[in-house]
Parts: sequence; structure tokens; C-alpha cells
Amino acid sequence: MVVTLEVLGKGERMEFNRVDLDFDANVAVLKFNHPEVMNAVGVDMLEGLADAIREVQDPNNGARCLVITGAGRGFCAGANLADRGRPKQGAGGSLRSAYHPMLFSLRDLDMPIVTAVNGAAAGVGMSFAIIGDIVCASKSAFFLQAFARIGLVPDGGATFMLPRLIGWGRAVELSLLAERLPAEKAETWGLVNRVYEDNEALMDGAMEIARQLANGPASLALIRKAYWATWHNAYEQQLDLEARLQAEAGQTRDYAEGVRAFLEKRDPEFNGK
Repeated sequence: MVVTLEVLGKGERMEFNRVDLDFDANVAVLKFNHPEVMNAVGVDMLEGLADAIREVQDPNNGARCLVITGAGRGFCAGANLADRGRPKQGAGGSLRSAYHPMLFSLRDLDMPIVTAVNGAAAGVGMSFAIIGDIVCASKSAFFLQAFARIGLVPDGGATFMLPRLIGWGRAVELSLLAERLPAEKAETWGLVNRVYEDNEALMDGAMEIARQLANGPASLALIRKAYWATWHNAYEQQLDLEARLQAEAGQTRDYAEGVRAFLEKRDPEFNGK
């Protein structure tokens, strides 16, 4: 549920259970907000995340790019093992009912996602970090597949994403040894797109990227759709999908504006339609 709605200088702030959502013009900034436990995910935060994502999806809010980050010193430290509201049906009880619908919503979001990893991204927090289309991190950030440390298996889509992002050997190594992966090494492995000196520079850089994406054409959502489909399509299916998405993009006002701007030798002014 929404706790408060505050009108800010640049937009609105919505506060949910353990989650804040700011609208900075056409950029939505979702922040995990339980810094006392390094933004570990409990039942309250799960509810807040679901509510916040629904607001991001609402076209009335005007968001055209989503930034995900964390309050305080951590991005997200995984599941909150001390949460008294944890499901009684076992360690995997909430995955299908709560996490999976939320991850599907992020995958299917009709806008780019930028993640700003400002500290520890551990367990399912690492899954939230790497679901970004552009992953930014501060030098102090690190990634950790922490599951083996407590006798569990990776979840949140990690066993699907990691081999495709960094290769089989590195993915298995991270999961079996449960060692920290520093941000700069993660960049050399291709897990992170950009690394910044500190958290202030991180948010400035992430927002700069987000504003660029938010002012881009409607085809950015179609580009996301095409790339997600590559992980299950055969080559022939992907060629067919490209043709269908290209036809859809070709019907947008942004395409017409892009062509006009090219011919007139000026920068295009896209509106996401």
C-alpha cells in the first residue's frame, strides 16, 4: 500500500512498504529502503516492490525509464533471514507467489531499466541488479551469490542470467564458491556496464543514462523485447520477430520524426509514441 504521496520540485515521491519511488520528469527511480538490514528483502518490501512496479507501469505517471538503486550503504543484501513475516512453507515458498511475478513484470516492462548498484548486491539482490539493461556500479559495490553459504541454491533467475552474461565457468564458480565479485572485476567480466568512483558519481551517471533513454524513441521497448527473446528463440524465429517488431516500430511517430530529423540534419525530438 502507498504510505505517503509527496509533491517534489521535479515530480512526485511515493513511499511504499520499505520502497520509495520518485518521478524525476520521465524517469522513475525505485529505491529499496530498509538500510538497517542493507535493504534485505522481507515480506513488507516484497509488497512494496509489487506496488511500486505497478505505479511505474501506469502510463499516467509518464515514466519512460526505470532506475533501481538502494538506500544507504547497500543495494540489496538478498532475503531478510530475520524477517518474522517470512513464509512458513519453506525457503522456496515465496518464489513462485511473490518474486516470480515481480521479475516477470520487470522483464516485460515497456521501458529500459538502469540499475545503480551502490553497495552489496547479494543473493536475490544480485538478480535485481543484473536485470538492468544498463548496470552501473560504484567502485565500493560488489556482487555475491551467497546461497551456498546458507545451504541454498541460487534463485531470482540467477542460474538463467549468469551463464548467458558471463559464461558457464564463471557463473558456476560464483555460485559454488560464494565469493565476492568486486565491481571493477564484474565490469571486466561483462556483468557491469559502467563503474563510478563513489555513490554520488554513480547516481549522477545512472541518471544521465536514464534521461537519455527516457528521451529516446518508442522502439527502445521493442529492442528490450527482441533481446529477451534471443534466449529462447531459434535463429529463424528471431529473424521473424525482428521483422514483426520492425514493422511495429515503423508505424510509430518517433520513426517518422527520426527520419525527418535525419533529412533535416538536426537532432530528433522523440516522445515515446
